[in-house]
Amino acid sequence: MYTDLLPPTEDPMGQAIADYHKKGRADKLIVSSPDFDDDEIPVSQLFRTYAEMSSIEQTALRLARGKILDIGAGSGCHSLALQEMGKNVEAIDISALSVQVMKERGIKAEQRNFFSPTWATTYDTLLLLMNGAGIIGKVEEFPRFFERIKQLLSPEGCVLMDSSDLRYLYEEEEEDGSFLIDIAGDYYGELSYSMQYKKTKGKPFLWLYVDFETLSYYASQYGFKATCIEQGAHYDYLAKIEWR
Repeated sequence: MYTDLLPPTEDPMGQAIADYHKKGRADKLIVSSPDFDDDEIPVSQLFRTYAEMSSIEQTALRLARGKILDIGAGSGCHSLALQEMGKNVEAIDISALSVQVMKERGIKAEQRNFFSPTWATTYDTLLLLMNGAGIIGKVEEFPRFFERIKQLLSPEGCVLMDSSDLRYLYEEEEEDGSFLIDIAGDYYGELSYSMQYKKTKGKPFLWLYVDFETLSYYASQYGFKATCIEQGAHYDYLAKIEWR
């Protein structure tokens, strides 16, 4: 699971990205979850410019420095923005189609899985945006995530990663500050999704939304410190993770 690469025939998002890149339009990219109603990802948003990005994204791109790795880069919108700033960036994604699109857009990109042990180049900035914490999958996988960070991060480097605290989904109607969370169950930010584009339906995958306090706790357990750089309007935030 953790070192899988995604072939074109099993890659709805990659197909949507490829269509939009070639034609300037794409059909609906549908996201499904057992916890929510189906939703649609506007494919055009995957090609947004720096000016169209959120404040959290813009801040992360400004802070990125040195040799940068854009992880799960998709269409490469963040890498392109970094290149336009004159910064040194490489991009990886598990999607062969997305990597081909990035290469055609002039980005240095490779099809790689972040968790694959077969490569260990070091970088000054590891960039994980668009809820970059999602690739961790489950809270219990934090050890695997931080051990991988140790292999890839230079001694003076940092991770810039965004996420959201989904506790707002469990707020009481009385707005008294309490939350309807089953503390005996799985962590409330652990979700399962699948995507469909045209007739291609991808396999279900785990995706983690993590509150900053939990992220900071696990970072401290593995020799890192986490700083909340910026907060958004809906429990979203940008974290900077550095060696302690």
